[in-house]
Amino acid sequence: MKAVVGIIMGSQSDLPVMSEAAQFLEELGLGYELTVVSAHRTPERMVDYARSARERGIRVIVAGAGGAAHLPGMVASLTSLPVVGVPIKSSNSIDGWDSILSILQMPGGIPVATVALDGGKNAGILAASIVGTFDQEVAVKLDAYKSSLKEKVEASARNLEEKGWREVLGK
Repeated sequence: MKAVVGIIMGSQSDLPVMSEAAQFLEELGLGYELTVVSAHRTPERMVDYARSARERGIRVIVAGAGGAAHLPGMVASLTSLPVVGVPIKSSNSIDGWDSILSILQMPGGIPVATVALDGGKNAGILAASIVGTFDQEVAVKLDAYKSSLKEKVEASARNLEEKGWREVLGK
């Protein structure tokens, strides 16, 4: 399966969050590549990755980072591909706010789509949605996924209405 989504992270400690994007893409049967690219410790690797992504067939880059979180913005400055930033609450983070603001507050001309703190799964969904704009098979799978969300909520509502909140909570 050819990779069309690139998933990168600032360090391997970000893997628990970023693996959620990979897992969602796997569920859709969408090809991806996943690696560590640090904006601060391996800047040459970051430049090479971003500049060669389109040639390798990548159509969307999902970039997760904690702390100062420069990776998504720096990658976006090096490519015209869409970049989805995932702020990660890391051990050196200020409760995640530094990561959120570093990714969210990009200068004009360098947009980065930003998902919630530790929002790896939503980043995978957004990347798939972008691919779905030109790949009908992916769009159909996303529509089915969204329908399944609706069905889960409706089943939950029926359960609550039939049993009452006490039984649902076991009280």
